[in-house]
Amino acid sequence: MKVDNNFTEGKILRPLIMFAFPVMFALFLQAMYGAVDLLIIGKFATSADVSAVSTGSQIMASLTNLVSSFAMGTTILLGQLIGSGKRDKAGQTVGTAIIMFGAIAVIMSVVLVIFAPNISRLMNAPAEAFDKTVAYVRICGGGMVIIVAYNLIGCIFRGLGDSKTPLVTVAVACVFNIAGDFILCAVLNMGTAGAAIATVFAQIISVVVSFVLISKKDLPFTMHKSNIKINKTYLKKMAGFGAPIALQDILVSISFLIILAIVNAMGVTVSAGVGVAEKVCVFIMLISVSFMQSMSVFVAQNYGAGRIDRAKKALYCGTFVSFAIGVVMFGVTFFHGDILAGIFTPEGDVIAAAADYLKAYAIDCMLTAIFFCFTGFYNGMGKTRFVMLQGIIGAFCVRVPVSYIMSIQPNASLFKIGLATPMSSVVQIILCIGFMLYLRSKGILNEKNPYSKA
Repeated sequence: MKVDNNFTEGKILRPLIMFAFPVMFALFLQAMYGAVDLLIIGKFATSADVSAVSTGSQIMASLTNLVSSFAMGTTILLGQLIGSGKRDKAGQTVGTAIIMFGAIAVIMSVVLVIFAPNISRLMNAPAEAFDKTVAYVRICGGGMVIIVAYNLIGCIFRGLGDSKTPLVTVAVACVFNIAGDFILCAVLNMGTAGAAIATVFAQIISVVVSFVLISKKDLPFTMHKSNIKINKTYLKKMAGFGAPIALQDILVSISFLIILAIVNAMGVTVSAGVGVAEKVCVFIMLISVSFMQSMSVFVAQNYGAGRIDRAKKALYCGTFVSFAIGVVMFGVTFFHGDILAGIFTPEGDVIAAAADYLKAYAIDCMLTAIFFCFTGFYNGMGKTRFVMLQGIIGAFCVRVPVSYIMSIQPNASLFKIGLATPMSSVVQIILCIGFMLYLRSKGILNEKNPYSKA
């Protein structure tokens, strides 16, 4: 069974969409992952367990997202190597990634196990849930090698043009996580510890399944034990691609935490409404995010092959389809935000607050459909420093200050505060278009084989 898709030949739109769908479903399952944990814990354990799992999973999700963002460097580099025909170098890249992320996993594991109390204290874990939060962080931290391997495998397969295998592994992890939660939390009453063990166990199974699937696939490169060593050239490239993406994600997350702090000052109902709205946003943005990830791989292969013409066509086609879907999501979210919010809470005041905030995010559904495609395009070209820069400008020069200014107005509302997000997206789109014109003026978008020296 062949593992990779060759995006450098043939049609453009259909392969891009067919790659994006498995990515979208995998993101959906990952979004459901934490929700199911809390649902089962909430039904079969104490409120202290719910708090501990909520806080602990937030800590682990942040670290996992950081690893996934950094691993995008591996995805991009593999895509470029596959596209440039340097498949013999892909094995060295994977070997380097195994060593690099193995070291990262060990360091993170030691830090989480030793400093779990400090981290829990930093997150203001409630006193009655403090020890349980520490236990959750330590158990998941002890399994960090598996969690990192689970995410790295997905990034490697996507770099090879295969988005279906990561979907299968995510689905396997979800099934075993749910089963583990029921057995350990509902039957054995292990509470927080049970939820943490179920999470790590599910990802162990997923990694094992991944290796079984790998053994049955015709990989586009040969992997030997001799490849599992650090290649300084590819280490530098992976870190150079991945570090800006990871840093951007951290800073953007911080910007949203600042906005949450601003909103929290407006009262419990408003705070709860924003919390519910953010949960809805995870799902309504899935399509835009999946197109961004798919665009990265598609463009990386074509950039490596010197087919920038196909990369640009993919950007235009992907943006058109993504925007069309974004318009639909705008209609659903803007006019029926209360129904979406009602899925997560039965409280009328909270639903009303969430719906008001979601009207602003509805506008952003159309805008992110555009600039996320640009982001994927620039990631695929390896221009991740620009992606980081525009993300930081959007977050700290627009989103945070506009949110604060709107919050101190006499007639402050969540809709007006929420408008900071689409305003940020507009600025980021302008930056992306400006950077496109800059690259064109420098002739970079007309290079015949920009990756010939890889």
